[in-house]
Amino acid sequence: MAETRPDARTVLDAGEIRRALTRVAHELLEHNKGPRDLVLLGIPTRGVALARRLAARLAEIEDAEVPSGSLDVTMYRDDLRRHPTRSLGVTEVPPGGVDDKVVVLVDDVLFSGRTIRAALDALSDLGRPRVVRLAVLVDRGHRELPIRADHVGKNLPTSHAERVKVLLEETDGSDAVVIAGGRSGDPT
Repeated sequence: MAETRPDARTVLDAGEIRRALTRVAHELLEHNKGPRDLVLLGIPTRGVALARRLAARLAEIEDAEVPSGSLDVTMYRDDLRRHPTRSLGVTEVPPGGVDDKVVVLVDDVLFSGRTIRAALDALSDLGRPRVVRLAVLVDRGHRELPIRADHVGKNLPTSHAERVKVLLEETDGSDAVVIAGGRSGDPT
């Protein structure tokens, strides 16, 4: 299990994460009027696992496969000069591609909006989706860009000094969303 800070408090446990993802899956299907043309692209690291979980939920609900993949945004970030050392992730586009599809970007935490801006730039290099939507497990506020999520597992108002950490079984050994106090200005 991943180590958390001693001042951390759990705001979502494994069951609550599962229910939030089920709710988001139902919202996606309702808004799209079914699974047709949906493509889920997770933003590494935890967004990829969440996209896979959402695809599995959609398959359970509709008995239809919804393709999922990953979209690495590293080289599209606007903070590379401040943090030049970043490991590159993998972009895996499902076989049908993204052209004329309803692409749902999936991420764990929406904070400033800068990662999503980078994802939109990266996506434009892959093709031209009909519609792009955003699904996040946690929206913590504090936007720096005019970006909002279409589907949110949990709205979690936080201060800038707090740090939100999503733990997932696939990457961390357990499922939880925790908040810890932090230094002022600490991003997620």
